[in-house]
Amino acid sequence: MISKNFSKISAEIPENVCLVAVSKTQANALILEAYDIGQRHFGENKVQDLCDKVVILPKDIHWHMIGHLQTNKVKYIAGFVHLIHTVDSLKLLLEINKQAQKHKRVISCLLQFHIAEEENKFGLNREEAELILSSESYMQLKNIEIIGVMGMASFVQNTSQIKSEFGNLRSIFQQLKDKYFHSQNSFKEISMGMSGDFQVAIQEGSTMVRIGSSLFSSI
Repeated sequence: MISKNFSKISAEIPENVCLVAVSKTQANALILEAYDIGQRHFGENKVQDLCDKVVILPKDIHWHMIGHLQTNKVKYIAGFVHLIHTVDSLKLLLEINKQAQKHKRVISCLLQFHIAEEENKFGLNREEAELILSSESYMQLKNIEIIGVMGMASFVQNTSQIKSEFGNLRSIFQQLKDKYFHSQNSFKEISMGMSGDFQVAIQEGSTMVRIGSSLFSSI
């Protein structure tokens, strides 16, 4: 089942786009099935689930934190997390940096932006992001590296709306790249697109798609 799904989805994703398999709620056996096919990037949205899985599953998995992250939970994942997609405050960046120092690591992060109509989604606007990036506190951080942006489109059937929201995130990425990261080659990731809209996201410049149900579904 997963092999068939994986082949179908992989055929729709260009080589330069990273597939993050969203493994939240999935049994370890299914994750291992995807791993055996060659998948190495997996995303979790809860710290406890992530910590449980990292103990049991293969050590060369790249774990992505894709859910809202509370500052008091950072310490549990700082030793191993590959990429945190959901940075939405300076307070959180400061804590990630603090915990990364303890593990002698530099942790890669994405700034999360609110691009959807739904009010219940987390994320920054461009002005808030610029306040962070121009602050003295941010400039002193040595154990975090912001490598791009992340966002979630509205959960609607209107493709033109989704396209517009993804285009907005791509525009924010380019503005930040030009103003703050023009000399940083690692600032190159745009994490957008999930099972229902990843094709549109790729058209709009996504470099990283987060796909769960389409990969693990038996339907």
